[in-house]
Amino acid sequence: MKKINLLITVLGIALLSSCEGFLDVKPSNSAAAETSITNANDAKVVMNGLMRKLASSSYYGRDFILYGDAKGGDFAIYSQGRGYDGLYTFNHSVSTGNMGSYWSAMYDVVLQCNNLILNIDKIEAAGNGSVALSQIKGQALTTRALAYFDLVRLYGKTYNMDKTSFGVPLVLTPLDASAQPTRASVEDVYTQILKDLNDADPILPKTKVSGFLNYYGNLAIKARVYLTMGRYADALTAAEAVMGTTLYSLYSNTNWITSWSVPFSSESIFELGIYSGEANLGTGSLGYYLLRRNKVTGALGWFMASNYFIARLNQDPTDIRKAIMDYDESSTTRFGSCMKYVGGHGMTGDKGVAAATNIKVIRLSEVYLMAAEAALNLPTPDKTKAANYLNAIRKRAPALPAATVATVTMSMIEDERSKELFTEGHRYFDMLRWNKSIEYNDDFIFPAVVITNREKIINRTFYKTILPIPQNEIDANPAIATQQNPGYVN
Repeated sequence: MKKINLLITVLGIALLSSCEGFLDVKPSNSAAAETSITNANDAKVVMNGLMRKLASSSYYGRDFILYGDAKGGDFAIYSQGRGYDGLYTFNHSVSTGNMGSYWSAMYDVVLQCNNLILNIDKIEAAGNGSVALSQIKGQALTTRALAYFDLVRLYGKTYNMDKTSFGVPLVLTPLDASAQPTRASVEDVYTQILKDLNDADPILPKTKVSGFLNYYGNLAIKARVYLTMGRYADALTAAEAVMGTTLYSLYSNTNWITSWSVPFSSESIFELGIYSGEANLGTGSLGYYLLRRNKVTGALGWFMASNYFIARLNQDPTDIRKAIMDYDESSTTRFGSCMKYVGGHGMTGDKGVAAATNIKVIRLSEVYLMAAEAALNLPTPDKTKAANYLNAIRKRAPALPAATVATVTMSMIEDERSKELFTEGHRYFDMLRWNKSIEYNDDFIFPAVVITNREKIINRTFYKTILPIPQNEIDANPAIATQQNPGYVN
């Protein structure tokens, strides 16, 4: 990548890569790419490629979800040196362990969205627009908003900590080769995220579009954003709009267990398709990173549940979410291995291949929990809604008493998010926005390893809670050399 690794885009038309219909879109800096999208079919090709980018190993296919869990206190590691343990140990510097692949992958998505939006705008300005083109533009705007939301949480301080601090560069049009974009503030990035989501809202399809974003996926992302910003009334409105549609329904307890072996099931508001011949990372897939060491060939035991998570899940011995867990390498009784992303204990994924298991990016369960949190944090808390929405998910643990107006608390909602969304990439970002201290299960590591890059307990004032701008980005774009995140030395 060149110049802040942002100039890799302007899209080219891709070649069909599998019978499932996903297409790989290869970026290009050629001017001809600006005219490569001439109709809805061309735009659909590009959108297929964008979803493939989201499902890559550097983004939702593996690394971004691992980041959100490995740092949040619900994961532990049993040994160092197996790979990606730097996420857990916070072994990040400007030049090494900087996880620059996040920056590259997410800006790749952003810039491809930019070119898709630009080309559709040109077609519409020429009087050749269509409903299909408008819907794809809405999907591109929503995808760009999601990528920026993820970027600003990786590289900028959380919104309710310091929204005036540096976020990430806002790039909304194709870049000139000499461009050196600088970092916008966290607040400005969130303003753009909401603008994209609001612009997309009226043009998105209100039907299910498996593997792609629709109107309700947009609303669910909006609820996430509002919750992170502390705009609880807006978060509740967005979440309730999703909950009010009949397109999606919560899993029953029985169906929750089997849902991980079913593609595009009833709770999936946004789910990325992973197919055996395409976007399937094999032993490098998210599912394999969570398996017990040597359970199958290629399973190295990268990450497992921490003692803290296991204790939380064991609050109710009959919690149905325990059914998706397996014992880890530490013993035959410690259930720290999660099998969501291999399709459950059958290990056939959701299409017959363990590693080819779809990534459920947004589920209805999360929306209910967002609504519960938002209702409880209103200026005048609505404890009835908070308890009811929480209980819709708390039923997974039938032996726990239901929340009531008198008993519902944020701690209950926090615990439920941990149990329900384990291995789905949320815990770390939740702990930061809640301004909670995070304790790591360092004593679980065997043989004993001293963690030198962080303390056992940290909070969001620790400078390594956000990533450094990678050195190669600074080398390519000297304009951001003075905008490095505090604490990191170039």
